[in-house]
Parts: sequence; structure tokens; C-alpha cells
Amino acid sequence: MTAFRPRILVIDDEPQIHRFLGPALDAAGYEHVRADDATAGLREIARKPPDAVVLDLGLPDMDGKEALAKARAFYDGPVIILSARDRETEKIDALDAGADDYVEKPFGVGELLARLRVALRHRIERQGAEATIRSGDVEIDLVNRRISRAGVHVKLSPKEYDLLASLAGGNGRVLTHRQILTAVWGPAHEHDVQYLRVFVGQLRQKLEDDPAAPKLIETEPGVGYRLGGLV
Repeated sequence: MTAFRPRILVIDDEPQIHRFLGPALDAAGYEHVRADDATAGLREIARKPPDAVVLDLGLPDMDGKEALAKARAFYDGPVIILSARDRETEKIDALDAGADDYVEKPFGVGELLARLRVALRHRIERQGAEATIRSGDVEIDLVNRRISRAGVHVKLSPKEYDLLASLAGGNGRVLTHRQILTAVWGPAHEHDVQYLRVFVGQLRQKLEDDPAAPKLIETEPGVGYRLGGLV
């Protein structure tokens, strides 16, 4: 089970790109993973496949299209090319090689984030999952990391969101305390059940009609929690 802070691997040898994109991705709810050349990027994809890859074509150790071809041998997630090459043939070759999209440098961060959202939404849909999950009057938008209740936006802390999204990923199944704690806080916290109860209580206060009689986040005594009322 994975945490619901999408990992975006940026493979680019320009330090300023990482300095610019890192904070922007973090602010948008993503985890920025850095690789400065194709070899490091391919190693990272093999070690822990990211949710999406942003790939430069002008890398110091190999052409980005060659790196893309190598990645496609074992990675089926979204790849967005980010390159200063603006020739139409470069774009066609990259898309034919398996890229999902192509963004030219210089670029606007808003445009790149929008294209990332589209790519991630398509991946969720290809996997047969719902990009938006509804439980009663609560709507969980997993692509935009947005929660609403009866049409009104509900502000959650990053960890509250990750916890709710983790439960949503269970598709109505009971998730154990250990599964949730490992997914949201990491293996070092797999036994911190009281910590989990505090955050569940906070979510219930924000999202339940009656936090004392919850219908959204249901407790399986001694085991864990499940997201109820899915529609």
C-alpha cells in the first residue's frame, strides 16, 4: 500500500529547474524526487516507481529519448517531456517513443501542474480506479487533492488528507492500523495507534454529521478503519 502524496521524479541536469519545481510540486501536494542524469533517473524508477516522471531530453549521459525507451521497458506510468527543443520532429519522436505529453522550456509552472494532473487522472482511470470518490455528501478528489462536503471545500492538513485518501484507496475494505500508519507516517510509526486515533477524531470532527456516531470513517474494533457509505 502506498501513501497518497504522489511522487514526481524530475530528471533534469539543470539545478535551477529543481530549485524552481521542488517548492512548486511540494505546494501542490506532490513529493519531488530529484535525478540529475538519466542513469540516476532510471535507477530511481527501478528502485521505487514514481507516480509520474518529468524528463528533460538534453541529459549529460544520454539523450532523453533513449532514457525514455529504456524506462518504458519496465515503467508504464506517465512521462512528461520538459525540453528546450521546440522542433516538431523532436516532439513527434518523443511522443512516439512513449511520452504522454511534451512541455517546452521556458514553461509556466501552472501549465506543467495542469498537465501532471491530467496524466495522473488518466493513469488512475486506466487502473480501473475512480479519480473522485464519494461517500455521502463528502467528495474526495484524488487528482487535485481537494475535499468537499455538500459542495463546500473542507480544509484539511496534509496528514489529514493523506489519511483520508489512504482510507479511500481501500475501496470500502477495512485497513489495519498498521497498514494505515505505515502508508501515511512510515514504517517507524506502525505501532502508534493512539496517534492514528487522534487524526481519525480530527477528520470526524470536520466531515461527520455526528462525530460520535460516524458513518464516513467506520471503526473495526481492534483491527482498523474503513471508509463507509461509498456511492
